[in-house]
Amino acid sequence: MARELPRTLRSLSPDLQLGVTSDDYEIIVVDNGSKSPPSLEDLRATGAPVREVQTVADAPQSPAHAANIGLEACRGKLVGMFLDGARMASSGMLRQTVLAAKLSERVVISSVGYHLGPTLQNTSVTGGYNQDVEDALLESANWEENPSRLFQISVMAASAEGGCFASMSESHALFMPRELWSELDGYDERFVSPGGGLVNLDVYARSCELPGTLVVTLLSEGTFHQIHDGIASSATAPVGTEFHREYIEIRGKRFSRPNVAPLVLGHVSREVLPHIEQSCQLAQKGISHVQTLWG
Repeated sequence: MARELPRTLRSLSPDLQLGVTSDDYEIIVVDNGSKSPPSLEDLRATGAPVREVQTVADAPQSPAHAANIGLEACRGKLVGMFLDGARMASSGMLRQTVLAAKLSERVVISSVGYHLGPTLQNTSVTGGYNQDVEDALLESANWEENPSRLFQISVMAASAEGGCFASMSESHALFMPRELWSELDGYDERFVSPGGGLVNLDVYARSCELPGTLVVTLLSEGTFHQIHDGIASSATAPVGTEFHREYIEIRGKRFSRPNVAPLVLGHVSREVLPHIEQSCQLAQKGISHVQTLWG
């Protein structure tokens, strides 16, 4: 991810994140088997407060072990995980997460995932969408000047097929107090499929099912997936069958999205309004029992 990771870290830098300073948070980067692991110096050049880079020796094809190494290295009270280093963050991500964390000692915080490009990347790649096209798209949006423009050049990911007012199947930026990560025992390393299979869906579902948790979705925040030949996001043929088979072997049941009513927290920005409108239309088709908090 030599192309994608610097943008992800740049989006998480205090230069672009609103209302935070480099003293408020740290970033741990775990490299899962790259031929040329990134250097700490190069990653800090993005402006992000990267404290350390860890490299997994003899890395497996699943990122679950690498994720647990990262969780173990974190020192903060509130810990977030981007399992995919290709996901850029909106500019209010950290500030709104800190706000949401004040609502409960047992809070699970997520935001909607988006794919850069005109459609879901599994579809857009069949029409010629690639890294060069995406580079031009990001340059035309001048996203560093105004990160909110990322909403204007993206679509909601399949994990948020019900919109931002519904329960999601997966969190691409999952934040919880350290104690909740400990209760989960992190990521289940029995998920050994390429890319982890459904391990990211599994950890989100299990976090939502922990006793007494408050599940929060950040309304006007999100992550934006850069195309990088991902196992699932760029696949033009279905890969879910094998992933579900592994999930059933581990959990003894088929995967289903968490049956929770998320509390929706956040402000309404102009750039995200079309996605909110789409979410309202989806909600009117049958989604109910959703808590909403406007702030």
